Amino acid sequence: MTKDQSDASKQSRRREIIRAGTTVEQMVRAIADMIVTGQMLPGDKLDEISVAARFEVSRTPVREALRELGAMGLVEREPNRSAVVTNVTETYLHSMFEAMAELEGICARLSADRMTIEERRLLEIEHRASARLVRQGADEEYAAYNTEFHSRLYRGAHNEHIYELVTQSRARLAPFRRAQFRLSGRLAKSYDEHDVIVTAIMRADGAAAARAAYAHVEIVSDASAVFAAAAERKEHGA
Repeated sequence: MTKDQSDASKQSRRREIIRAGTTVEQMVRAIADMIVTGQMLPGDKLDEISVAARFEVSRTPVREALRELGAMGLVEREPNRSAVVTNVTETYLHSMFEAMAELEGICARLSADRMTIEERRLLEIEHRASARLVRQGADEEYAAYNTEFHSRLYRGAHNEHIYELVTQSRARLAPFRRAQFRLSGRLAKSYDEHDVIVTAIMRADGAAAARAAYAHVEIVSDASAVFAAAAERKEHGA
């Protein structure tokens, strides 16, 4: 494949990704995925008119999508200027995941202590059911399940303030956490890591649940860092 053909292919894939969504949530996801995987680089502009045209929507939902991307730290906006893609460095990404690991560890520990019998039962049932998604290699479906799995841990802690903190942190890391499932074999490994967490919670072993949850997020951080490093190399032409 020639360089021109390769560039044309990349542009075609970019258009397909951009046109994939029509809602605010879909736009946020599509643009965030492009930023995380390096298809859009720091400094690239996201003006409302061109984004609206690509998604075939009005500028109102585009403004909301850009606002949410700004809250995630993926774009920056200044008054009367187009939004631009920010530079999410490996160092900053690591710091966010480090904080996330601590929060998830707390949630897992509290869940082991505080989850009701029904909450534990549903956690285990849903976890076992997710094995089917792993066997099928259903990345998108597993990513959606993964979000719900972690939400169960947050709710199971039965602490409203911690719930607010951890969900806010997760929102900023969502594109990076989702990107991990692009890596070969990651679904099966994620399931195994979840299994350790669930086993500890079912045994009401708070210390073991906290260690397992912390280790799980650390592994996710390492997997997600692959994309941040690749984006940095691409930005510098390496």
